[in-house]
Amino acid sequence: MIGVFGELLITAGVLVLLFLGWQFSINGIMLNNQQASDASSLSQQWATETPTTAPTTDASPTAAPSPASGQYGDPPVAAIPGAGQEFAVLYVPRFGSDFRKTIAQGVDPKAVLNNGGAGHYPSTQMPGEVGNFAIAAHRDGWGSPFLKINELQIGDPIYIETQDGFYTYRFRGLEYVTPYGVGVIDPVPQADGVAPTDRLITLTSCNPLYIASERIIAYGVLESWQPRSAGPPAEIAGMVGA
Repeated sequence: MIGVFGELLITAGVLVLLFLGWQFSINGIMLNNQQASDASSLSQQWATETPTTAPTTDASPTAAPSPASGQYGDPPVAAIPGAGQEFAVLYVPRFGSDFRKTIAQGVDPKAVLNNGGAGHYPSTQMPGEVGNFAIAAHRDGWGSPFLKINELQIGDPIYIETQDGFYTYRFRGLEYVTPYGVGVIDPVPQADGVAPTDRLITLTSCNPLYIASERIIAYGVLESWQPRSAGPPAEIAGMVGA
């Protein structure tokens, strides 16, 4: 009886190792290739479509610009997409020179996150909107899009591309919370009920690797935006639509 039980344990261990090997090699490669293809398709599609919101310019030289406004005015805010719809592309140079992932509406693992991209918390704001644009992605497995989230450095750019144009956020800091620390996706993170004044981005993922007993949170603030007609930021120009 003990011998049979031992054989079962060995068999289970082999199956686990085979699954992990598939998850972190073959499946990861397939998902990353699919993500690159999906991101390119979205960029090419948007290049032929009319922006959802026309950019405005600040015609008054004496008017004080609002945060992230400039020669193109305040950033446009797109309508909330349908569940599972891919509506943006994420570029984080710190994660790799070829890093680009789609962002879909929702954070359901099976319907969204297991596709290898990022998911948008439906209760949070959209790109460019005052408040908190919060997204989630896997850190290990399913393409591991946020594997290097702990390597972000102050000032690193986080680019978001939508049909309207490109939003440049700057990384400001990390925080570690329990899996129940939902305050990180409040309009003002960890400040329930406080009215937001900044345009923020929050990236969430599991931590530590392979254990996921807590969550790692990366915060950023919108620095600028530019319409599609102005072209992408120079750092990601070679990747957009490629």
